[in-house]
Amino acid sequence: MSTPTQDQPLWRPAPARAAASQIVAFQAWAAEHHGAPAAPLAPAATDDEAAARYADLHRWSTEDLDRFWTAVTRWFDVRFTTAPEAVLGEEAMPGATWFPGARLNYAEHALRHGEDPAHADRPAILHLDETTEQPVATTWAELRRQVGSLAAALRAQGIGPGDRVGAYLPNIPQAVVALLATAAVGAVWTSCAPDFGARSVLDRLQQIEPAVLFAVDGYHYGGKDHDRTEVVAELRRELPTLRTVVHVPLLGTPAPEGALAWDDLVAEKTEPVFEPVPFDHPLWVLYSSGTTGLPKAIVQSQGGILVEHLKQAALHLDLGPEDRFLWYTSTGWMMWNFLVAGLLVGSTIVTYDGSPGHPDTGALWSVAARTRATVLGTSAAYVIASRKADLHPGRDLDLSAVRCLGTTGSPLPPDGFQWIYDEVKQDLWLASVSGGTDVCSCFVGGVPTLPVYLGEIQAPCLGSAVESWDVQGRPHTDTVGELVVTKPLPSMPTGFWNDPDGARYRDSYFEMYPGTWRHGDWITVTSRGTVVIHGRSDSTLNRQGVRMGSSDIYEVVERLPEIAESLVIGLEEPNGGYWMPLFVVLAPGAALDEDLIGRIRTSLRTELSPRHVPDEVIAVTGLPHTLTGKRIEVPVKRLLSGTPLEQAVNPGSVDNLAHLRFFADLGARRRG
Repeated sequence: MSTPTQDQPLWRPAPARAAASQIVAFQAWAAEHHGAPAAPLAPAATDDEAAARYADLHRWSTEDLDRFWTAVTRWFDVRFTTAPEAVLGEEAMPGATWFPGARLNYAEHALRHGEDPAHADRPAILHLDETTEQPVATTWAELRRQVGSLAAALRAQGIGPGDRVGAYLPNIPQAVVALLATAAVGAVWTSCAPDFGARSVLDRLQQIEPAVLFAVDGYHYGGKDHDRTEVVAELRRELPTLRTVVHVPLLGTPAPEGALAWDDLVAEKTEPVFEPVPFDHPLWVLYSSGTTGLPKAIVQSQGGILVEHLKQAALHLDLGPEDRFLWYTSTGWMMWNFLVAGLLVGSTIVTYDGSPGHPDTGALWSVAARTRATVLGTSAAYVIASRKADLHPGRDLDLSAVRCLGTTGSPLPPDGFQWIYDEVKQDLWLASVSGGTDVCSCFVGGVPTLPVYLGEIQAPCLGSAVESWDVQGRPHTDTVGELVVTKPLPSMPTGFWNDPDGARYRDSYFEMYPGTWRHGDWITVTSRGTVVIHGRSDSTLNRQGVRMGSSDIYEVVERLPEIAESLVIGLEEPNGGYWMPLFVVLAPGAALDEDLIGRIRTSLRTELSPRHVPDEVIAVTGLPHTLTGKRIEVPVKRLLSGTPLEQAVNPGSVDNLAHLRFFADLGARRRG
């Protein structure tokens, strides 16, 4: 396939395919009943016409929030057990109140497709791991039964609305069942992947004081069993609020003393009972680490996530009951929560517990082929790794079922776009998306009626009032700026846990532009309506789609007596790579030899996770700080990206400019 010019799409939907999409049907209905712009019956004749039609629909969705979100709830038949008094009680950010007075239950919507006898015996979940060749199915009827049994067991343990339920589970069907049972009783879910070390998990779970912990005895990854019994024992010791521990024997060990066995709790034939909760009742807590302090404990609501995920899954990924939805993820990443959203629209979700690169780099492509996935999601990093490994998945595997490939986690570079169309499939809708843990959704992403251009995300999502702003808060096009959202979204946090006055929440998103959400990404909104994401504008580490706080790393590294101070930077590279160096100031008499580097890597791998291990460890004579003593991260990241020193930082705010010049020189050398 020849390389397209900037104005030639890599792909455009066939007219019949675009016309049959759910977003077209939604617009036609919403135009008739809720004031959406009229949708012409004939398919768009040109790419510009398709873009103009979507732009009209998007404008309506952000300018008339009341009618747009009313249309969403009615189109998807949201089951309010108590009707809302309004759509927005308060529109200001932060503090927008959605559907005041309404009551509902997320789990009821995730399981309602199993109520239909014609659907009940179809698979709701297909599961694979590294040890299985063919997927194991959980039917809709079986999923409902297990959730009903587990929800009844939780209620018998005294768990109800507002109680917190923690999970230390991989991407397995049991995690889906546990989440839905938690939501069914009105409790609050939170999860950590089992490759997290004890300290990393405790930094999260201790904040929310869970009453229940679901935990595996270990997991299988990269061809090896990883025992986690000691970690789970430590979690039990350090979480005094636990009343119930549920043992999930992934490696086949018996339940430890005082723990309940998973199989016993899901054995009953029980229809699920759904607790009606207020629209803004907490559904789960996700974590997005800042650069200092504990990870932010982000609270999102049952109703907000429900309506946002219905919109995103059906209208932007065009998912429905005939689809098989596979997104490679762990339970420590928000994409796992979004994977579960496939159930909301009746899709079969595919859970894969294992490495995408074992026994070779093509493992995930093989999983997609074996499960006949129709919508496949992965990270930009995996696409680049596949290209570097010279894979030919479209030639070597049967990927005929895949109609849509989603990518996220970091910006997908143009080479990644081109490789997908050269080596995966030419007739493939590439839905590159970008959003965040903060909203558990996408601000910008796929639109099934629009073309795909090299290196560009198709458009802002419906309901997402996305703009690119300069430092003065002025919107602009075709220029890099801060990604801002000027209108509230239902899945924006109701707040952070243990942040009663909302100060930390406001500081995280609304400090730079009061009343407007500033996300922390560099973005270009093009004049044709597409979007380019350039990476993080703050210092949050974002490796393989999982955000990590630098403070987690400092805490571990600086326990070593040889390390006086450290600084970690995550840098998105133009070729799609991600470079995460760790700079260390050594204690007097210490040397950065192979032994010390090995101990740094081992400590981070065991106490946090493999993702926290740096690509390089580099000794420096000193680190720059603000005048109040805070180590400087964002200016260092800018310097390593090649920004001149005078543009990267105000010299008057730094305690030692000589230390900054080291990073400026290193950035210049790396950029050649």
